[in-house]
Amino acid sequence: MQVDDALLTKLEKLSFLKISDDKREEIVNQLSQIVNFVDNLSELNTDNVDDKFAMSDEATFLREDIAFCNSEINDSILKNAPMSSDHFFIVPKIIE
Repeated sequence: MQVDDALLTKLEKLSFLKISDDKREEIVNQLSQIVNFVDNLSELNTDNVDDKFAMSDEATFLREDIAFCNSEINDSILKNAPMSSDHFFIVPKIIE
């Protein structure tokens, strides 16, 4: 995948971010490096690797799933949102 200015413009639109003109080239270079790294991973031969392979044979630590809500944390996060209602973020509808 080629990362260029057109792709960066599309990502800006989808993420609702504005990247200044002096940072665009740096961002394109960084994104290209990330994509190249991920492309390197596709070269790995994983045909004989077990689907359940893990680096450790120990079981995952399980904990009881208890619902917890701290309204102070919720309110402090939502006060930074441009729009919110009933403890939810309001975002523009995106259809492409």
